[in-house]
Amino acid sequence: MLILNRGGNNMKKNTKLVIGIIIGLIIGGILGGCLFGNVEKLKSLPKPEITGGERGMLGIDKNINEETIDNYLGREDSVYRDMRMLKDPGNYEAIGGDSYLSGFVKGFEVVPYPYLTEVKGLPEAVGSSYTGKTLFTQNEDGSYTANYKESFDYLEYFFPKDKYIFLMCGGGGYAGMTKNLLVSLGWDENKIYDVGGYWYYNGKNNIKVKQTNDDKTTYDFWKVTYHDIDFTNLTEVN
Repeated sequence: MLILNRGGNNMKKNTKLVIGIIIGLIIGGILGGCLFGNVEKLKSLPKPEITGGERGMLGIDKNINEETIDNYLGREDSVYRDMRMLKDPGNYEAIGGDSYLSGFVKGFEVVPYPYLTEVKGLPEAVGSSYTGKTLFTQNEDGSYTANYKESFDYLEYFFPKDKYIFLMCGGGGYAGMTKNLLVSLGWDENKIYDVGGYWYYNGKNNIKVKQTNDDKTTYDFWKVTYHDIDFTNLTEVN
């Protein structure tokens, strides 16, 4: 009887061991699948490379742009920023665009470039953009001076240096200007992509803000993750 009891205990132990191994394999398989899934998702990015022609003058990237951005969305190592205002004072309709933020690519959050520094170099047909207060002033030599003690805090929060940064706007201009600003202030140019303009995007992640019904146009700005700047709560640099 004593030997049989020991054998029974051994059988129970062996059964528990087998069950434990099976559970371990299942959990390991799940974790392994998640791990390899992330590896596939976070594949290496091509080095930023400016395209040619007029688009290159705006700084638009050759490899990651309106046609390919869908392949690079949702990365945990990246942030996505649309640099337009909800309503820009500039007449972008004159160049075939929209002064309103008519839509955006899913995952992009709006951080208006005209609030970061003065807007320069717009097409003559567009006229002037926003001319109010800005976080930085651009100097004649191309450098930038902070206008508020919090200016760099704002930039580093919305454009973290330890992330890849994808920039977009309406036609590509504000995105290129933003990259120039960031690089001039110490950001790594090899981690910033000007992916072009929403006006030329035809992908599957289009979030439409502009709605036209019965000849009436409205804008669903409630869909937009919009980061405004309240300059009255910032501390001016003397």
